Amino acid sequence: MKISIITATFNSAATVRDTLESVSSQTYEDIEHITIDGASKDDTLEIVKQFPHVAKVISEPDKGIYDAMNKGILAATGDVIGILNSDDVLANQNTLETIAKVFESSKNVDIVYGNLEFFKSENQEKIFRFWKSKPYYPTFFEDGNVPPHPTVYVKADVYSKVGLFNTDFKISADYDLMFRILRIHRLRSVFIDEVIVKMRMGGESTSGFKSLITSYQDVKRIWEFHNVKIPPFFIFKRYLIKLTQLIFK
Repeated sequence: MKISIITATFNSAATVRDTLESVSSQTYEDIEHITIDGASKDDTLEIVKQFPHVAKVISEPDKGIYDAMNKGILAATGDVIGILNSDDVLANQNTLETIAKVFESSKNVDIVYGNLEFFKSENQEKIFRFWKSKPYYPTFFEDGNVPPHPTVYVKADVYSKVGLFNTDFKISADYDLMFRILRIHRLRSVFIDEVIVKMRMGGESTSGFKSLITSYQDVKRIWEFHNVKIPPFFIFKRYLIKLTQLIFK
C-alpha cells in the first residue's frame, strides 16, 4: 500500500528540512513524497533537492495553501493520502507504519486520524498544546470537535467522492473537507490514540485572536453552505475544547 505525503512550501527554508527528515526517516518504505512549492524565493527548493526520497516537485505560483494541497492530491498516485505542512513533523519514525497497519487491517476504513502536539518553534520537545482527539460519533461536530487535520490520512478515492479542498474558505478549508467526509457523507473512520504529528506554532491557523475570529466566520459559513443548522453555544464549546488543550509549564 503506497502512502502519498503532500507538503506545500513557500519560502519554507527555515523549517522544511525538519519536515523532510521526518519523512525520510520513516520505517515504512512505500512512500511517495510530493512537494508543491509556490515559487519560493529563498533556499526551499535547494533544501528539497538534498532529499532523494522526494518523488515529485512542482514549483509554480499558486492561489494559497489549499490550492497547493489540491495540486498535490491530483498529482498523487498513492492508495492513501496525507498532508504534512512544511513546518510540521511526523511524531516518530514508526508513524506511517502505524497508519498503514490500520488501513490494512480495516479494509472498509476511509479515514484515519490521531492526536496532535503543538510545539514552540525553537524546540520540538517544548509542547505548548496537546490536541487529544476521540473516535467519531453522531454529534461529534455539534459538540465542537473536529479531527486534527495534520493527522488525517484518507484513501485516495475519498476525494472523488467528496471533492477537493474548497479554496473559498480562507483558513478552514480543512474543516470543510472533514465536515464533508464525516458529517455529510458519513464515511468510515478509525481514531488512533497516538500522537501522529507535531505542529510548529505560528502558522496562519495558529496566529492568535485574529485567526480565531476568521476561523469561526469560516466554520459558520461551512455549516450554512451545507444547510446544517449550527447548534447553540457551538463557539463556546469549540473554544473551551481548545482552552483545555493548552499546557502551561
